[in-house]
Amino acid sequence: MLDIGLLVRVHVDALIVAQNHMGVCDAIRRITPVGKLAAMSAPHLPKVAGINPEVPVSTHHPAPLTEVPGPPGPFIQDRLAGWVSDLTTLHELTERLAGTNTLDSALNELLQAGAALVGARRGLLVLEPASGEGLSATLGLGLSHAELGHIETVPRAATALGRVLDGLPDTADGVTSPDLLGEKDLDPRHREVAVRLGYAASYALPLATEAAGRLGAAVWLYDEPAEPAQKQRHLAGLYARYATEHLARLIELERARADVAAVAEELLPSRLPRIPGVQLAARHRTGPRGGGDWYDALPLPDRTLGLAVGSVGGSGPSAMAAMGRLRASLRAYAVMEGEDPVAVLSDLELLLRLTEPARTATALFAYCEPAARKVVLAGAGHTPPLVLGERRCEFVETTLSAPLGMLACWEAPSVEFSPAPGETVLLYTDGLLRRTGDAMDRAFARLHSAAASVPKPDRHDPAAVADHVLRTMLPDGLDRSDSAEDVVILAAHFD
Repeated sequence: MLDIGLLVRVHVDALIVAQNHMGVCDAIRRITPVGKLAAMSAPHLPKVAGINPEVPVSTHHPAPLTEVPGPPGPFIQDRLAGWVSDLTTLHELTERLAGTNTLDSALNELLQAGAALVGARRGLLVLEPASGEGLSATLGLGLSHAELGHIETVPRAATALGRVLDGLPDTADGVTSPDLLGEKDLDPRHREVAVRLGYAASYALPLATEAAGRLGAAVWLYDEPAEPAQKQRHLAGLYARYATEHLARLIELERARADVAAVAEELLPSRLPRIPGVQLAARHRTGPRGGGDWYDALPLPDRTLGLAVGSVGGSGPSAMAAMGRLRASLRAYAVMEGEDPVAVLSDLELLLRLTEPARTATALFAYCEPAARKVVLAGAGHTPPLVLGERRCEFVETTLSAPLGMLACWEAPSVEFSPAPGETVLLYTDGLLRRTGDAMDRAFARLHSAAASVPKPDRHDPAAVADHVLRTMLPDGLDRSDSAEDVVILAAHFD
């Protein structure tokens, strides 16, 4: 970040030196006759024994120069106050920008701060890395989508923003157009759009540094002929250089998050099976570093269905790879002996203990017969399912068991229950509870309340049920937060 304190100290020291110099000079002028000043400025003749024969000995002995310079004059005070005010504003704006942790919020903050610095009301920002890699975006300030569309119809080379984006010469320090409508060679389409949108001047600034390269450009629009002062352009340039470095970091972070999310999605089912008598829906939210939460739904013989959710300890690429191996192994065991969920998890426990002894995981596997509305399930240290219907909303009583990899031999009794017609069975991972930030008992109560509050018209749609629970449990964007916890919801609605 810019060291605003250092800049303030440099300016203040420079002013103090200048003021002290002026004060000393004033003092010398007050105590030295004009003729002596002229003599002092004339070339010195050779001295004999340290005495200058051309200067008569004075019988007057002035008092030593001990006068302390007075306070700065009005001009210096105004300059100092202006610099401190500008640097304080720049410091506050950069602090606010540093507090943004998503690309969208940073772009919005940049547009608003730039408008404040150059004294404009509206603006437009285009994120377009010169390398051709990374994210691209167009964002407006005080401009609707329709108005942005009008601006985009202007030939790119005819606008200051387009010239800056293309990296043309003489655009590194920005392009000022103080009177667009007064320019004789203005593109006719640009003139038409400017008149329609009501702007008469613009100031475009590149978003570029040596380290980050050119990431895009921003332009601010004035309602009347105008241009930013030199001081405003200087502050806007300082802010834009810092903002570019911040944007470059966020772009790299967004790219890494997108890669993690893509890998995580590839490790999960590409589509859910269609089995008569049951409808399925799933929701998955991956943490920024990638986690080990997963789900699966696979068709089994005789129109039966296997449902599974699980969580591997840890986060990052290692946890994601372990999650992929665990899910693939469970699919194989489910095909061979899916009617017995205890046997499926016992085989998974043995595999995990032999191949990855340092790894722990939780899992839940349910064998479903939709035609008979029968569900047999077993869990290994996993959270209990929740059943939602017209007449009940309750957790399924499951046996207490340890996670996979925690015991020398895992085995726990299975549980059988029958969902009524129109009921939905909700399977989920503990990330849904942990992301709330509540204690586990309160998080379970919150989940029960969220499921019970699903509107009746939506209870026959598993996707609507999953979305409602997710929004209620994690409001205000918590489902997209930087929490290390993954979230999985798998909903099965029985006809």
